[in-house]
Amino acid sequence: MALFLAFFHCIQAQEVPDTRFTFPIRHAAYQPGTGPLILVDEAHHNTHTLNGRYVALGNLLRQDGFKVLPFTAPILNTNLLKSCRILVIANALDVSNLGNWVLPTPSPFSREEIQVIKEWVKNRGSLLLVADHMPFAGAASKLGKAFGFEFINGFAFFVEESWPPMMFAADSGMLPPSPIIAGIKEYEQVQRVATFTGSAIYVPDLATPVLSFLDGLTLQPDTAWIFYNWTPWENLGRYHQGAVRSFGKGKVAVFGEADMFTALIVNDSIAVGFNSPFANQNAQFTLNLIHWLDGVEKYEGRETKDDRRKT
Repeated sequence: MALFLAFFHCIQAQEVPDTRFTFPIRHAAYQPGTGPLILVDEAHHNTHTLNGRYVALGNLLRQDGFKVLPFTAPILNTNLLKSCRILVIANALDVSNLGNWVLPTPSPFSREEIQVIKEWVKNRGSLLLVADHMPFAGAASKLGKAFGFEFINGFAFFVEESWPPMMFAADSGMLPPSPIIAGIKEYEQVQRVATFTGSAIYVPDLATPVLSFLDGLTLQPDTAWIFYNWTPWENLGRYHQGAVRSFGKGKVAVFGEADMFTALIVNDSIAVGFNSPFANQNAQFTLNLIHWLDGVEKYEGRETKDDRRKT
């Protein structure tokens, strides 16, 4: 008998951006509009775009002083990336899987695009690659492998039908020490991060784990959101949901969940992402990650002396 995770399926179908969300940045990295350029890929049928599910991410980065723009052209020439400091690719999908979340899940990126991205990173570019549960993990597989990461094309759960979201906490060992957790300043230290379903990742030895599974399982169906007793699965003990690494002169961050980097409203009432009561440190975590990818060491933007954020 098929098991439908109806609540989660509802989330996927009815998410809308929370345009009211704001985060009180204590000290912006740059003066408004003076920071490096961040491009967000929108050329590969991405579900998360700057005018859609990543509205809150774009707003947060602009508030921190970065310039943020969509990237709507195929990535076929490094000249297109010369002015870009960070390239964000989230939930890209091949045209064959639009409205058709079944196997196979081919790469939306051509061999030439993957090579261009790889060479750009080697020469001081920074890539944030995000791929949710199947089919997105499968779609990102070839690009991830170019940097040594392997997405498991399935659904990662702590326990079946789990909600609230998966919590990665420092005191549990699931949020291991890393520059992303530490931040640059003491008040930026993160103790917990929430993710909202997603995929699992096998990370290379040269990478630094950021979000680490200790248990749970990854279900690998042939059709998204439909699970049977015979659906293949693996224990999550050796996998992660986020990791970072240096690559040549550049940097790569790979994560298996997209909504953790934004703020959404589900069914007019449920907060998912930055605005969730379970994820009140996710926005700071995102800033720490972007600062690491950027390489910023000293903040130049507006500083707020009175910090009243609750942690």
